[in-house]
Amino acid sequence: MNDSMNTAPQEVLLRAEHLYKNYSTGKKGREVHAVSDVNLSIMKGETLALVGESGCGKSTLGRTLIHMLPATSGSIYYQDMDIAAMDDKQFKPYRRKMQMIFQDPYASLDPRMTVRNIIAEPLETYKVCATKEETTERVLKLMDAVGIPGEFLNRYPHQFSGGQRQRIGIARAIALQPELIICDEPVSALDVSVQSQVLNLLKDIQHAFELTYLFIGHDLSVINFVADRVCVMFLGCICEVAGKDELYSKPLHPYSEFLLDAIPVADPHRRNRQRKVLTGEIPSPMDLPKGCCFCTRCPYATDICRKERPELRDLGDGRQVACHHPLG
Repeated sequence: MNDSMNTAPQEVLLRAEHLYKNYSTGKKGREVHAVSDVNLSIMKGETLALVGESGCGKSTLGRTLIHMLPATSGSIYYQDMDIAAMDDKQFKPYRRKMQMIFQDPYASLDPRMTVRNIIAEPLETYKVCATKEETTERVLKLMDAVGIPGEFLNRYPHQFSGGQRQRIGIARAIALQPELIICDEPVSALDVSVQSQVLNLLKDIQHAFELTYLFIGHDLSVINFVADRVCVMFLGCICEVAGKDELYSKPLHPYSEFLLDAIPVADPHRRNRQRKVLTGEIPSPMDLPKGCCFCTRCPYATDICRKERPELRDLGDGRQVACHHPLG
């Protein structure tokens, strides 16, 4: 596990209870169920990874947790305060404690703003510094922290590479000294050669600024590098939560097993090994199965799986699984 998990106190920073997020389709009675009955805790100082295939609701859950999207129903407790029930004015003091690093470094930076103004914007919004000079000095320190030379202060985003732009986005995210950062696939749009540099930077920043991460991703090799705990998500539902080592060595939910089996192996002798392939009907987020969200694709499904939705059960040692017939 990461050092942060070993040294950080096991204090719950953010907790979601029975959280739902639906999108209207414009048709009467038809909604997209993006997040369904999610119960999740993020411990202070850890990196909790949220994994699952594209479209399973990972980014929606991340944005809902930090009030970027309004929850349809349910509660989100940030240090025991229900932020889901707050309006924008009530939530403003909490906004600076929760920030986000976006997936696309090309789209997340305003092309008309200089680096100085991009990073300074949250500082000026919350009136952190007394003068413009003090703000610029703070921006230069943030640029140094993420490895952007100070002489690039007045450059524009188009003058930087993708990796440099993501570093600028990281500097903006840590400007207000937040406690929680949602990392929404922060390296998936970057060249492979740059990904490790940004991942190492995120780890360094986490230690230096005592941050907690919710790291959203689908590349399980990246998740294996950054995570302390892993939360597996399918069709808006939480399937399994476990420590990284426990999940990778012995998954308990069938979907987790399939995800891990899909990881490419750099061994030519195992190139032709038999992989488990998902079959069955792919459910629609507008018409969820009556029972388990994974039952239409699960080779182990029985009648109870099709009739009753399994609860996320605590199995001890931090392991949770939502399955009527857990593996093992």
